[in-house]
Amino acid sequence: MTPTRLSRLLQRRWRPSPAGEGRVLTVRSGGGATRPRRRGWESLRTALLAVLVLTVLAGRGVDHWIETTVLPHTVAETSVELRDRSGRLLRAYPVADGIWRMQVGVEEVDPAYRAMLIAYEDKRFYSHAGVDPMAMLRAVGQALWHGRTVSGGSTLTMQVARLLEDGTTGRWSGKLRQMRVALALERRLSKEEILSLYLTHAPFGGNLEGVRAASFAWFGKEPYRLIPAEAALLVALPQSPETRRPDRSVSSARDARARVLQRAQAAGLLTAEAADQATQARLPQERRSFPLLAPHLGDQLRAEAPTQRRFDVTLDAELQARLQEMLRRHVAAGGAHLSGAMIVADHQSGEILASLGAADYTDTARRGFVDMTRARRSPGSTLKPLIYGLAFDEGLVHPDTVMRDAPISFNGYAPQNFDGLFRGDIRVRDALQLSLNTPVVTLTDALGPSRVMAGMRQAGMTPELPGGKAGLAISLGGVGVSLRDLVQLYAALAEGGVGPQLHAVAGATGQTQRLMSPVAAWYLGDILRDLPAPSGHHSGVLPYKTGTSYGHRDAWAVGWDGQHVIGVWFGRADGTPVPGSFGAGLAAPALFEAFAMLKPELSPLAPPPPNALILTSAELPQPLQRYRARGEVFSDAGAGAPEVMFPPSRARIAPVGGRLAMKLRGGRLPFTVLANGVPVARGLRLRDLDLPSPGPGHATLVVIDAEGQSARVAIEIEEAG
Repeated sequence: MTPTRLSRLLQRRWRPSPAGEGRVLTVRSGGGATRPRRRGWESLRTALLAVLVLTVLAGRGVDHWIETTVLPHTVAETSVELRDRSGRLLRAYPVADGIWRMQVGVEEVDPAYRAMLIAYEDKRFYSHAGVDPMAMLRAVGQALWHGRTVSGGSTLTMQVARLLEDGTTGRWSGKLRQMRVALALERRLSKEEILSLYLTHAPFGGNLEGVRAASFAWFGKEPYRLIPAEAALLVALPQSPETRRPDRSVSSARDARARVLQRAQAAGLLTAEAADQATQARLPQERRSFPLLAPHLGDQLRAEAPTQRRFDVTLDAELQARLQEMLRRHVAAGGAHLSGAMIVADHQSGEILASLGAADYTDTARRGFVDMTRARRSPGSTLKPLIYGLAFDEGLVHPDTVMRDAPISFNGYAPQNFDGLFRGDIRVRDALQLSLNTPVVTLTDALGPSRVMAGMRQAGMTPELPGGKAGLAISLGGVGVSLRDLVQLYAALAEGGVGPQLHAVAGATGQTQRLMSPVAAWYLGDILRDLPAPSGHHSGVLPYKTGTSYGHRDAWAVGWDGQHVIGVWFGRADGTPVPGSFGAGLAAPALFEAFAMLKPELSPLAPPPPNALILTSAELPQPLQRYRARGEVFSDAGAGAPEVMFPPSRARIAPVGGRLAMKLRGGRLPFTVLANGVPVARGLRLRDLDLPSPGPGHATLVVIDAEGQSARVAIEIEEAG
C-alpha cells in the first residue's frame, strides 16, 4: 500500500463531525446506526496514522519516499545584532513584520533548559529517527483512558517541520507531511542542528520567536544564564504561547511552568527542594525592551554593510550603559532640548570603548536620533592646543616664552578675549590655560591657516570650512569638526604626536600621520594638566581642554590620561544657542565623572622626553624668551613722539604677578614712565615694557622719551586675582 492509497483510506474512514461537535469516530453497530464517542480522537488518529505509515514504509519504498522529500528552507532571517568586545548584545533589529528572531546555537543555551526541554517534549529525541511511535501510542492510550488529549505524540523534529512550513497540526494531511519532513530532516541534519532550528523558531508569544528573543524579552538576559524557574517557563510557553503569556495570564503560565518542573524533578534533573523553589518563583509581569546600547553606531554600521547580520565592535556594554545613564542625567538637568554626546577610547590601541551619539535615542524632543558624535560643529577653543603644539615644533615659542596679549588687528580682523580683558605680557602656558584669543591668533598668523588645517588632517580629522577657505578664525572655532575628530586629535596628543586611528569595529587597524614631536605633545600635556579641575575632583592629574562655540551653541571638554581619552559635547542638535552654557561649567564635570566611571585611578602620564626644555623664561635661549613676529624690526631711532600701543585708552587691565605690560612705538630711548604722576621706571631701553602696577583703580600712565616728548593713556586696573 502506498502513502497515497493510505491517505485515501484514512480520508474515507475518518470524517469531521457536524459543526460545533468536534471530531468523532463513526462506529457502526449491527443495525447500521452510528454513534459518536467524544474522546481524544485526534491523538488516536495521529498515532494510528504514524503506525500505519511506518508499517507501510517499512517495505522497499521507505528510502525513496524520504529521500525525495522536498524540504522547506532551513535558513531563516534573523535579527541584525551589534555585539560588544565580549560578545554581549548592544542592540538588535527585528526582522520582517516586526518579528524578533535571533540567531542562537545549542551551545549558547543553558544546558539545564535543554535537558528540561528534552525531558518534557521529546525524551527519546536523541534516539528516534524523527517520528516516535512509542510516544504516539502513549498519547493514544492516555486519550482513550481520559477521554481527552493529555499529551501529544509530536517529536521535536516534527515540531521543527511544522514551524519551518508554518503548517497545521489539526488535519491528518498536515501530520503526514510533518512526519515525512521530520524523517528527511533527521537524515540530512544532525540532532544538534535540528535542536538549533527549534531554539530559533519556537513561538514564545506575540512577535517573539526563538528562545534567545524570549529570554531577552521575558528576563532581559542571554539564555545561557537561565535559572530553573526561567528555563521551565520557556519550555512551557511554545505549547500555547498566547494563553500562557505571563503578562496576560499569570495562572496559566504558573500552572504550565509547574508541570514542566514536576516533569524535570521526575526525570532527576532537579531536586525536590529546587523544583519547589522554582515553582514559588515570581513570574515576569511584563515584557522587557531589547537592549538599545550604541544605537547610532549600529545604524551607521548597518547602513555601511546592509547584508551583514552581526557586527562585533570594540565597545564595552557595561561601560556604555553606565555612561548612557550618566549622560541622560546631565542633559535632564540642562533643559528640555539639551542633547549630549561622548566618546571614550583607548589611545594606545585606538579602540573605542563607548560611543554615545545622544543621551536617549528615543527622545524626540532632544532629537536623540541625531548622532552628535559625527555632527560637524564649531569646536570653540578646543583646537588651541593643536596650534600651540605646531608653534612649539616650528621654534616660534616655548611654554615659558613671553607673548603679548594686547589689541591687535590682522587686515581688519581684531580678535577679542572672551572676557574682554587683555593681560599684556604673559607666558605661553598661561595664555593656553586661560584660553586667551589674541596670542593663539597671532601664532596662527605666523604658522599660516593652511598649516593648521594640514595638521588637523594629519591627526586623522576631517574638518569642514564654512566658506571654503581657511582664515585666522579657525583658531577660535571657525571650522566644522565632529566629536570623533576632536577625540582623534587628542588621542594623537596623548600618544606623543602620532597615534592609532580610532575604530569601533573589532580587528580594524590604522595609524595617523605624525602631527608633532613628542616634546611638543608633552609640553601640551604638562600645561593642560594644571588647569583647575571641576568642583569635587583633583587638579594636576588630567590634561584637558574645554571650549565654547560662538553664541553658546556648543560646550566641549576633551582630556586624556596615560591610556584613555574622552571627549564630551553638550548643546542642541538643531544648533540653537544654549544661553549660559560653557565648556568649563557643563562639559568638564561630565568629563571628569566619565573618567571616574571608567576606572578607579587615572593611568600615569608619560615622563618628559630627554630633549624637553624645562626652563624658566629667563633661562631660555634668547630667541625663545619673548615672542617676536617674523619681520618685526626694533630700532633705537624713534620716529617722532612716543606712542602707547598697549594698553589702549580706557582699557581694563588685569595685572599678572603685580606687573603691567606696555608696548611703545616711536620716540627716542631711554624712556621714563609715570603712573598717576609718580615715576615707576627710568632709563628703559626697550619698547616692550614690564612695569610695576600702581594698584587697582583708575590710573594715568605717561611715557617720556629722551627728548622730552610724551604720550599718555588712561586705564582701569583690575584687582589682582
